[in-house]
Amino acid sequence: MVIKFLKPVAVGLVAAILAFPLVSAAQQGAAWKPTKPVRVIVPFPPGGSNDIVGRIVANDISPLLGQQVVIDNRGGAGGIIGTEIAANSLPDGHTLLIASVAFAYNPSIYKAQVRFDPEKSFTPIALIGTGPSALTVSPKMPAKSTKELIDMAKAKPGSMTYATAGIGSFQHLSTELFRLQAGISLIHVPFKGGGPAMVDVIAGNTLITMGSLLQLVPHVQGNRLRLLAVGSAKRNIAFPNTPTVAETVPGYEANNWWGILAPAGLSPAIVRTLEAAVKKVVEVPEMQKKFESQGAEVAYMNAATYGKFIKAETTKWSKVVSDAGIKAE
Repeated sequence: MVIKFLKPVAVGLVAAILAFPLVSAAQQGAAWKPTKPVRVIVPFPPGGSNDIVGRIVANDISPLLGQQVVIDNRGGAGGIIGTEIAANSLPDGHTLLIASVAFAYNPSIYKAQVRFDPEKSFTPIALIGTGPSALTVSPKMPAKSTKELIDMAKAKPGSMTYATAGIGSFQHLSTELFRLQAGISLIHVPFKGGGPAMVDVIAGNTLITMGSLLQLVPHVQGNRLRLLAVGSAKRNIAFPNTPTVAETVPGYEANNWWGILAPAGLSPAIVRTLEAAVKKVVEVPEMQKKFESQGAEVAYMNAATYGKFIKAETTKWSKVVSDAGIKAE
């Protein structure tokens, strides 16, 4: 079964992946065991999708590793600060990174600030899951569907606002992709975090927010936000009656994802141990149900496949950054 809920991890070094030979169990030798608590860096503040996924997985992976797994939130600069800390850590398996789709597009937005190489500074471990973007509006908005929202935007170009966690956030990128493909004009209102952005839309000050469904579920269920559509290719299992954006805007797809990365130079034995632990955690039915209840899905990928996935996502989102003219401020 394809699992889809993503555990955030930084991007993987494809070259490093290819360097890991496939060997027999006898050749692999004894499994690696951590000798102290394992730190999982979440490069965003508490409460976001990366933090939620990181804590869910950390809780269950700890017994498998035989050590406490500690979440270390290091937010700032769109995730760059925490990612850089992870890149500069010892490649001994005791420091990991929760990577998300931001890892794929940050280098093209923050070229001057990025002091690590997305491909050469990390070793991919595993993809955990994915979660779609969600097109939501203030309950004060008259629009009840994606088509009605687009028609309103076209009737009064440049009059509708959308709130995000800031320039270069997933909310920003997913909404800009929507704006470009729908052929409409929207005004971007950046906030310092997804929480303040949602609060402003709930209050009706800004009209739209298009973040990870994972973050928005409580507000949708509490009728504080109106869910118009999801950004996945197929309808979401938690909201089967909600259409996809692509049903109105063909070809639209925007998913956040979460995986685990480690500093470059990690030994094959450590990669195998961590990869197997993640796989065991996400394949548990209870874990899958937990993700699905939050509008996300388990989507496990091993190190090699995850590395290729990151490369494809980087290509896709770099084009969105270019087409939308997004620049760091």
